[in-house]
Amino acid sequence: MSHSSTFCSAWDTSCAGQPADMSLVELSTLGDHLTHCGAQRGPLDSVLAGAAFLQSVVATHVVTAALGITLLVGAVSLVG
Repeated sequence: MSHSSTFCSAWDTSCAGQPADMSLVELSTLGDHLTHCGAQRGPLDSVLAGAAFLQSVVATHVVTAALGITLLVGAVSLVG
């Protein structure tokens, strides 16, 4: 699926002596692009974003959970 815009923009990585402001054409083209990309997102993207967040939360607590389980098993083995 291709998206063609009626605007022609030239994106440069430097201002080459010109003001570094964006033109209205560039802003409009960027807005069109973001609208187009946002329309292609579906429920699967939401699920994947949730899974990535859950993975990051779990990954940050792996060491803490392992230490807690080890201490619990050690305490139970000392008492029992």
